[in-house]
Amino acid sequence: MGREAFEALVDEAVEMIPPKLADMVDNVAVIVEDTPPTDGPSDLLGEYIGTPVTERWGYGGIGQLPDRIMVYRLPTLAICDTPQDVVDEVVITVVHEIAHYFGIEEDKLHELGWQ
Repeated sequence: MGREAFEALVDEAVEMIPPKLADMVDNVAVIVEDTPPTDGPSDLLGEYIGTPVTERWGYGGIGQLPDRIMVYRLPTLAICDTPQDVVDEVVITVVHEIAHYFGIEEDKLHELGWQ
């Protein structure tokens, strides 16, 4: 699957995020990259880059760059068989990374089933 088609599926997946959850997220960009950084795991599907809301003391203001949710195309495609699998996996990945935005750690996410 090419980058443009994947980005369209990511957009579709982001639209599937429950509105109550999406409305609580502020100043976060969802960005597609082909591969994760070379200094991390090659099978990483996504990551949150920013300051969780639980750690935002004196954070923000005019000109504050957005936090980022990165979605990595090639590792995602490697584990998916169909376009719907891609949408489902991206929804899981984006919700997982939004949880990090809210300060929810990996162990709690695994406990809740958002692996």
